[in-house]
Amino acid sequence: MTAAQYWEERARRFAVDGDGLAAVCSYGMPRFYNRLIHFCQWRALEPWLRVRSGMRVLDIGCGVGRWSRLLASRGASVTGVDLSPTMIAQAQRRTAAVGLGSRCRFIVQDCAALEVGGTFDIILCVTMLQHVLDPGALRSALRRMALHLAPEGRLVLLEAAPARAVSRCNSAVFTARQRTFYLELFRECGLRLQAISGVDPAPFKMWLLPHLPRLPAALRVTALALVTALSAPLDAFCGRLLTERSWHVVFVLQRDPGG
Repeated sequence: MTAAQYWEERARRFAVDGDGLAAVCSYGMPRFYNRLIHFCQWRALEPWLRVRSGMRVLDIGCGVGRWSRLLASRGASVTGVDLSPTMIAQAQRRTAAVGLGSRCRFIVQDCAALEVGGTFDIILCVTMLQHVLDPGALRSALRRMALHLAPEGRLVLLEAAPARAVSRCNSAVFTARQRTFYLELFRECGLRLQAISGVDPAPFKMWLLPHLPRLPAALRVTALALVTALSAPLDAFCGRLLTERSWHVVFVLQRDPGG
């Protein structure tokens, strides 16, 4: 199955359902679990998503448009890009439903061949690169992002990037690359690190997830509820501060003038 087929199947199963978080956060997981993930991501990203009216924003891997709608509601002009036509259709529908259609445009496109015209004050990419397994496509995606970044603009990435190599949650569609790998890759792509912060330092979800498929259905939901309750206080309120312990991190980058 190609990446495009995987994301289209994922979108068709869950992008239409409720808030669509099961399509864009943790695939097919219960709503309470994905709502915690979304809240922790929002807490981690919030300092970097303060926009002025008229700012140009590019939302890469926009999914159902959850970040596009937020930024458009704050006055930004947003372009959302996703590999899945169903995700894009849902982003358009949801954005129009809240009266923000005039501030957003959505495009089906592969980030490795990104070409949307012009440059942007903010480029946002949330948990997309961790699903780009091919090293060449990964480098191409970052280089294309750098080319679309305005000289004083910022690139905000939220990705699985543990401080130490951990492979227990890797799969055929996901890989958690070590943080030092990303830092070196950014330098290669002409990007300079401005800031880094944590997202989810609580270890309980990562302990459970590799064992989850082997659990009976009823026990699976109970275990997820338990780790969600245990993780919520630490992740939601201390995540940004505990960067070294965090599984996902936010990287804030700018174009390197000397790159």
